[in-house]
Amino acid sequence: MKTFGKRHRERGDVPGWVLITLMTAGLVIVIWAAAGPALAGVFEQAISRVTSF
Repeated sequence: MKTFGKRHRERGDVPGWVLITLMTAGLVIVIWAAAGPALAGVFEQAISRVTSF
């Protein structure tokens, strides 16, 4: 009977981990969308400076 109780508690954690994973992925997508163009500009500027030598 204790095994059943332990499984029940472990199964309760699954939705929490799924929610954390989805929220983290959502944050990465939002940050990437917001900062992507700025980072691309910085990268292109750095490459142009290096290739101009």
